[in-house]
Amino acid sequence: MARLWRPGQEKSKVDLAAAMIRLLAACHWRRRIHVAADAAYHGKALRNLPATCTFTTRLPGSAVLYDPAPPRTGRRGRPALKGTRLGTAKDLAERAAFRTCQVTRHQRTETVHLAEVTCLWYGSFHTRTVRAILLRDQDTTSGYDLALVTTDLTTTAPALITRYAWRWSIEVTFAEARDLLGVGQARSRTQRAVERTVPFGLYCYTITVVWYALHGHHPADAAEHRERAPWYTTKAEPSLSDMVAKLRRVIIAARFLPTSPGQPTDHEIRAVQQAWATACPDYVA
Repeated sequence: MARLWRPGQEKSKVDLAAAMIRLLAACHWRRRIHVAADAAYHGKALRNLPATCTFTTRLPGSAVLYDPAPPRTGRRGRPALKGTRLGTAKDLAERAAFRTCQVTRHQRTETVHLAEVTCLWYGSFHTRTVRAILLRDQDTTSGYDLALVTTDLTTTAPALITRYAWRWSIEVTFAEARDLLGVGQARSRTQRAVERTVPFGLYCYTITVVWYALHGHHPADAAEHRERAPWYTTKAEPSLSDMVAKLRRVIIAARFLPTSPGQPTDHEIRAVQQAWATACPDYVA
C-alpha cells in the first residue's frame, strides 16, 4: 500500500499511516501485526488501532511519561486517567536499573544494557498502557542511546530491539528505489499519474526481488561480483543492483536469443510429410 501526502492537507502522515494499518488488519484479521516506525509517527490517530496490532516507535526526547492510572477511590468526581509523572526518557535513564542483554540487530549480535518501564504516554496513546525501553550501548556509562515505546506488552525487550532494527530495511528500500529504479524522478502532471507513478516503481522493485529469488538467483552471483570488484571483500549476498543487472541481461537475451523455436506453417508441415512419404513408402502421417 502507498498513500500520497501533500503539505497542508487535512490528513497528516500519521493519519494516513493509521488508516493503512487498519486496512491491513481488516484484510488479515486472523493474524497479529507488529508495526515499527520512526519518531515522526506518533499521535492521536494511533490510539484506536485494532487489538491485533502492536505499534513500536522511537520515543522523542521531549515525550513525558506517567505511571498507569491509580485504582478508583470510590469518591465522587472524575477518576484519574494517569498516575505520577515519570518524566522524559532522560529522567528515566537516571534512575532506571539496566541489565545486560544480548541483542541481534543489523546482522550482528551485541552486548547492550536495557531497562524497561510499564507506563502511559498520555500525549500520544492516552490511557493505553505502553512500555518504554531504554538501550545503552556497552561503552556508554550514562543516559541512553536508544529509547523506544511500544504497545506490545508481552514480547521481550531484546526481541523488540531486533524488531525495530528491521525497520531500517524500509529506508534502504526507498534509497535503492530512487537510485536504481528512478522512483520519484518522473515529472507527472495529472492527479492519477502522481498517485500511481511512485507505487508502480515500488511494485517494480518487489517484482524484481521476487523474480530473482524464484528464477534468477545463482550461488555464484556474489563470488562473481567479488571477482569483478575485489575491494568488496565482505560481500556475501547479492544486492539489488546485482538483481537489476541480471534481470536486464536476461531481458536482453530473451529479445535477441529466443529460447523457443518458431512454429512451422501448414505448408512447411505438409512438405515435410510429403518428403517422408516419398522416402519411406510405409510411412503413415
